[in-house]
Amino acid sequence: MYQDETLTCEDCGCEFVFTAGEQEFYAEKGLTNKPKRCPECRKQRRQKNRRKRKMYDAVCSKCGAQTQVPFKPTPGKEVYCKDCFAQINAENAATQE
Repeated sequence: MYQDETLTCEDCGCEFVFTAGEQEFYAEKGLTNKPKRCPECRKQRRQKNRRKRKMYDAVCSKCGAQTQVPFKPTPGKEVYCKDCFAQINAENAATQE
């Protein structure tokens, strides 16, 4: 029913493909307008519009690396860098299966 369609980004002017799968997804969500921006420009726009968070310096409790976190570290509570946090979450997810 859907076919890939080539569109032009209104921000950067590059052509991008609006795939049949994306079109189906848009239809399922009730979205009727085609995207006006390429995936890269959409990503940049989302990041720009995100609320600016104050970041705090911290030391990872697991590997000891310097990191930054979006909350003020509390003494006595563990803080993890992005990599260790992802590893711990993966381990927890594996044990819950």
